[in-house]
Amino acid sequence: MTSMNTPPGQPHEPSPAGEQLRAAVDAAFPGIVEQLSSLVAIQGIAWEAFDATELDRSAEAVAELIRGAGIDDVRILRVDNGGTPGGPAVVARRPAAAGRPTVLLYAHHDVQPPGDPALWETEPFVATERNGRLYGRGAADDKAGIMAHVGAIGALTQVLGDSFGVGVTLFIEGEEEAGSPTFRAFLETYRDDLEADVIIVADSSNWKVGVPALTTSLRGLVDGTIEVQVLDHAVHSGMFGGPVLDAPTLLARLIATLHDDAGDVAIAGLQGGDVASVDYAEEDYRADASVLDGVELAGTGSLASRLWHKPALSIIGMDIPSVALSSNTLLPRARAKFSLRLAPGQDPQEAMEAVRTHVESHAPFGARVTFTPGETGSPFRTDTSEPASRLALEALHEAWGVEPVEAGMGGSIPFIADLTELFPSAQILITGVEDPDSRAHSANESLHLGEFRKAVLAEAILLARINDGGLDRG
Repeated sequence: MTSMNTPPGQPHEPSPAGEQLRAAVDAAFPGIVEQLSSLVAIQGIAWEAFDATELDRSAEAVAELIRGAGIDDVRILRVDNGGTPGGPAVVARRPAAAGRPTVLLYAHHDVQPPGDPALWETEPFVATERNGRLYGRGAADDKAGIMAHVGAIGALTQVLGDSFGVGVTLFIEGEEEAGSPTFRAFLETYRDDLEADVIIVADSSNWKVGVPALTTSLRGLVDGTIEVQVLDHAVHSGMFGGPVLDAPTLLARLIATLHDDAGDVAIAGLQGGDVASVDYAEEDYRADASVLDGVELAGTGSLASRLWHKPALSIIGMDIPSVALSSNTLLPRARAKFSLRLAPGQDPQEAMEAVRTHVESHAPFGARVTFTPGETGSPFRTDTSEPASRLALEALHEAWGVEPVEAGMGGSIPFIADLTELFPSAQILITGVEDPDSRAHSANESLHLGEFRKAVLAEAILLARINDGGLDRG
C-alpha cells in the first residue's frame, strides 16, 4: 500500500444521484448475484487442454447480459495468434453524447482451471452461498468484475435515463488467465473501437472486508528457466558419487544465492525501496497468507514495502525425478523455473539481464548453467492527482462510508503496459471486488457479497460523477 490519506480536494460530498443509485443497486442486487451464479456455472477455460466450446458459451452469456443492461451494439471478436484464433472477447459500445467523455470498462470472462477437486468444499462450478460469501471458480476472478460493470450500467440507466450521456465501452477479455496472448494484437486491431478517456480495469482487490482500495501501483514480472548440467549422462551414485555433485544439489546451491541471509533478493541491479506508509500488521499478513506458526518472515523493511515496492523471487517449478521415480544415480541435469516480481519503476529487460548475469556468475563448482528468458511484464504506477483517480477515491468513500486505501499490489497485470502505451491519454483506474480471503486461482475461491454490492455501487457513483462533468473539474 502507498497511503491511506484523504484524496485531494475538499471533504467528500455525496453525489447528486448517490442515494438513488444505492436504492437501485440494492433492488437489483439479488438478480445480479443470480446472473453471476449463472456465469460461474460455465467452465470457460482458455487453456488448450479444456473444451473451447465452453469458452464460446461463456462469451455468448456475457454478451446476452450486456444486451440485457440496455446496450445493443455487442460483438464477440477474436484475433489470430500465429494462425490460431485467440479467445473470444466481448466488445460492447454505448456512444457518448456530444462533448461527453468515454469510459472503457475491462474485465475477463475466462477462469483458471479448478485444480484438485478434493480441495474444494463445494462444487467449483456451482455457485454456492455460505456465510455471506459466494463460492465457485470465477465468482471473484473475474466474473464479479463483469457483473460490477453490468450492474453499474443498469443502475445508471434506471436513475439517470436520457441524462446518462457518458460513452461506455465494455471490453470483456476471454484469455486473461492464459496470459492474454492476443491482447496486444486485439488492441491494435480494434483500437478505434476501444479508444477512451478513462479505462477502468476491474481485476484487483480491496484492502480488507470493510475497507476499499484503488490499486495505484503494480509490480512487474519476469520469468525464465535455469538449467544446471554437470554430467554427460546419469551414472551410478555408488560407483561415482563423492568427487562430483549431482545436478539437483548444484541447482539447489545456485538457487540459494538468489536471496541473502535476511531473505532479501540478492541480485545486483534490481530496484526497490522501503517507501510504503501504510502499516500492514504482521498478524494480518500471516492470517491472509496462511503462514504456519513458527515460520519466520523473510526480507527487511516494512511488510507493505516488501509486498508492493521490492522485488520478490520464487521458484515455481523444477524438473527432477519425483520421489516415486527416484533411483540411485547421479543426475546429469536439473532445471528450475523462476518468477521474479519487480518494483514499480524497474525495467523488465534490465531485470532479466540482471538475473542472467547473476546465475551465470554463480555457477557452483563450474557446472554448466543455461539461462532461458521467459515472459516479461512492466510495472505500473498511477498518478492519484489525476481527476479520474480523485473521482474514484470519492466514489469508494461514498459507497463504503470509510476512507479508501491507495493500494500497491504485489501481483502483476502485464497487459496494463499495453493499455498505457496504446492509449497514452487515457487515465487508467484499477479497481476490484476481491478481498484477502477470496483465494483467486485456488480451491474455494469466493466473493464477499456485501463488498460486491458496494463495488457495484462505487462504480455507478464514479460513472455518475464523470457524467456530471467531474473530469473537467479535476
